[in-house]
Amino acid sequence: MCSDRKTCLVILFLCFVVSCSPFRKMQNIRSGAVSMSLSVPDEPPVEEEEDKEVEIDSIRGTLSDEPIIMNAIKDTETGEMVATDVINASKVTARFRNVAERSGYVSISFDVNVPAALSDSKWQLKILPFMAIQEDTVSLDALYITGRKYREEQLRGYQRYRAFIASIITDTTDFIRLGQLEIFLERHYPETYAMKRDSSIIPAPQAENLFGVTQREALIHYTRHLKWQLNERRKGRIGKMYDKYVKDPIVTEGIRLDTVLTSNGGDFIYRYVHTFRSRPGLRKVTVSLDGKLYEDGECIHEFPFPDELTFYISSLASLADDRPKYRMFVLERSVYDNTKAFIDFRQGSSAVDTTLGDNASELRRVLKCIDDVSAREDLVLDSLVIVASCSPEGAYSLNRKLSAARSEAVRRYIGEYVPEEWRDSLKASELPENWEQLGKLVANDTVMRPSARESILKMMEGMTDPDVVERRMSSMPEYRYLREKVYPKLRSVRFDFHMHRPGMIKDTVHTTELDTAYMAGVKALKDLDYKKAVSILRPYDDYNAALAFMSADYNHSALDVLGRLDDTDPKVCYLKAMVLSRLGLHDEALKYYDLCLAYDPYMRHRANLDPEMHELVKKREYNP
Repeated sequence: MCSDRKTCLVILFLCFVVSCSPFRKMQNIRSGAVSMSLSVPDEPPVEEEEDKEVEIDSIRGTLSDEPIIMNAIKDTETGEMVATDVINASKVTARFRNVAERSGYVSISFDVNVPAALSDSKWQLKILPFMAIQEDTVSLDALYITGRKYREEQLRGYQRYRAFIASIITDTTDFIRLGQLEIFLERHYPETYAMKRDSSIIPAPQAENLFGVTQREALIHYTRHLKWQLNERRKGRIGKMYDKYVKDPIVTEGIRLDTVLTSNGGDFIYRYVHTFRSRPGLRKVTVSLDGKLYEDGECIHEFPFPDELTFYISSLASLADDRPKYRMFVLERSVYDNTKAFIDFRQGSSAVDTTLGDNASELRRVLKCIDDVSAREDLVLDSLVIVASCSPEGAYSLNRKLSAARSEAVRRYIGEYVPEEWRDSLKASELPENWEQLGKLVANDTVMRPSARESILKMMEGMTDPDVVERRMSSMPEYRYLREKVYPKLRSVRFDFHMHRPGMIKDTVHTTELDTAYMAGVKALKDLDYKKAVSILRPYDDYNAALAFMSADYNHSALDVLGRLDDTDPKVCYLKAMVLSRLGLHDEALKYYDLCLAYDPYMRHRANLDPEMHELVKKREYNP
């Protein structure tokens, strides 16, 4: 009877062992009864306020009686994921989730669920998430779940490899029979052997002659050649021995988590948070898994994983108004343009000297401008007025005559190079002393004392006699600087082009053209280049400008612009509701949301796509 009872107990024990053995686990795994899964975590309770700006990964396990989920952060010293605090457990609610793009980035989170049956002390589970984004497949950082014995075997392999490396001799003196070499020297060359204690007895070249052998010959003679050959053979096997001992290296880069399970008593859930740069036109991304199970460094099972999660992405850029925008401008019949040339003249002379200074290049530039104007079919030249100006030194009456003479000299020079029909259009005029330009140069000067600049500018106010003002300036310490650095900039020749548009009867015509700058801003907005969009659209102060501010998360600036727009526009009301919600003004946000729906009930569907608006509406449903 006792014997039968023992037999039954043994059978029961064996059945228990078999049912819990890795063999039984592998049968369940290969049959598909046990596998990993993906899920979308529950949204946080409405009444809870999110006080963290950035989500972090978390780990959940069922090693105790109650399921727990814990925040996990990476330890800066060890590089391992460390639990920090307990939060609410995850529940599967759907296979998809709406997420928002903010400031050009999208953040998604999902749970990787690993049942306890996939964990064993001798196994390592490598989980390889990947994301399909438009036409690309992006591999995400892997998750490694490692059994205790598996890790111990990995470390043991490293220890064996390090022991092999340590067996390689690096000190070459270990290969030389130093004792025998010393005996040889002491017996046959006592004078030379004395150098061991006093190297000054005999120089090294002379010692070599006394030995009758070279240093290399002596080293070869007393080298342990067999020991050296064995050591060289070890060096050549370094790579092969690494592969032998380190069958599965411990990976430290390109992985999100490598955790060692000290117990396999429960399920394991990892909440994966991934933030990535969005793309223009991105509407959704999908996430799936690849998984491989390893034992003793060898893959023993690959998991087929057809399931995937879908994240639908809402972007404020999709609300952009991309209708063509035109700007109105006035088209004048008469057209005026000018260019300035710095043509030097010798003191008191009006002759055009092409060898002086940059005169030759300046005149070529002017003639190029004239050629460009003559080639235009939309403009006809009426006159080209040549205006020469002088600096203020000297009498005003003399400067008037000199500037007139210089204008006429330039006119004659230009007349030799333009078409004959143009010569009658060339007119000469003069600007004896360019006091207006002098005032600008003095005001913007950074060399003179501020008090000196103010004094000169005050002298020029309400000037009636230029000669009196010039004499007063000549008594100032700064006058030398004025004559040498400022006055030369006043000696110039201005070319005034007076033209008209042929075929126009009216003096002015109002017309429109596409505002290409504005449309470039809209394109930047839709391309998610928010900094560029803000810089271009800011001056327009309109709906798209507000949208650019919001997309860049400049919410106060966006609200300022929206405050000046028409509240009867449902999209304007929608943006106001969203930006007020971001700023924590939920009651006001709901008022504008209701106003938006009153104008356009369809916007309710848009709100369901925007997580922050969806959350705002849910709060009212829970707290009416």
